[in-house]
Amino acid sequence: MVDILHRIGIENATAAEAYQALATLDGLRAWWTEDTTGGTGPGEEIAFRFERGGFDMKVEESEPGSRVLWEVVGGTPEWIGTRIHWDLRQEGDWAIVLFKHEGWREPIEFMHHCSTKWASFLMSLKRYVETGKGEPHPNDVHVDDWD
Repeated sequence: MVDILHRIGIENATAAEAYQALATLDGLRAWWTEDTTGGTGPGEEIAFRFERGGFDMKVEESEPGSRVLWEVVGGTPEWIGTRIHWDLRQEGDWAIVLFKHEGWREPIEFMHHCSTKWASFLMSLKRYVETGKGEPHPNDVHVDDWD
């Protein structure tokens, strides 16, 4: 199994503010995809939709200010059964987000694409928490013909 790993720092923000962007529908719509529906509490499912499909995530954990964990239960076969971790902590004036998309069966080319897209969406998350404006889909950076 292989994982996608990223780390971002959100300046002049709290881990609680980053958590709100990850654990509320309004927050998720503001930086990942505008077409986000469902419930964000443990045991609930969130549906994220894009022009070319989407993903369904079951919320496994949601700890205010420190952690969000999803299991992918619907979407592209390469994602189903993988887990997405958001671990948060405070370092001075910075909210630190450690991101992990774990459980890929193998490092296929689609995983390279997804790693790049996650990085662009993490920068959207950073901008959203810092300025109040992210670049969610459909206004995100398109990196290749898989977008």
